[in-house]
Amino acid sequence: MSNLIAVAYDDVTTANTVRDKLFELQKQKLITLADAAVAERTKDGKIKLHQSTSTTGVGAMGGALWGGLIGLIFFMPLIGMAVGAATGAAAGAMTDVGVDDKFMKQVGEELKPGSAALFVLVTQSTPDKVIPQISPYGGKIIHTSLSNQAEENLRQALAGAHH
Repeated sequence: MSNLIAVAYDDVTTANTVRDKLFELQKQKLITLADAAVAERTKDGKIKLHQSTSTTGVGAMGGALWGGLIGLIFFMPLIGMAVGAATGAAAGAMTDVGVDDKFMKQVGEELKPGSAALFVLVTQSTPDKVIPQISPYGGKIIHTSLSNQAEENLRQALAGAHH
């Protein structure tokens, strides 16, 4: 089963840097990502989706799913049946990985203009080797489908980055 992890960062550059770091760790076989995407709230309040362009097998989830999730989070108006159908499929798929209304509301509130959130679907990882690599970048966990203890360990590692 995959775990969905969403982490908010103060800017899109940091979110993209952490995503790229995770891709690097995947090449080292320390983590296996089903997919990753960055959602940026631009200075004018619009949402911009930065999908992975990695050729390491990431991207299986597809743009419709991430686009649907981001659309659901920020309640973007749906245009046309195709978008509606894709968003419906995304809503169903997000339920399967533990995304609920509370999570979507929390992400929407957390992303201030100029900030970004990194969404990763982790299939497998070696946390004691991965967390030290990404904790220097900080970030605030918005949501995980990890166990309570694993989530707390990750929270502490990210919080320690700026203290």
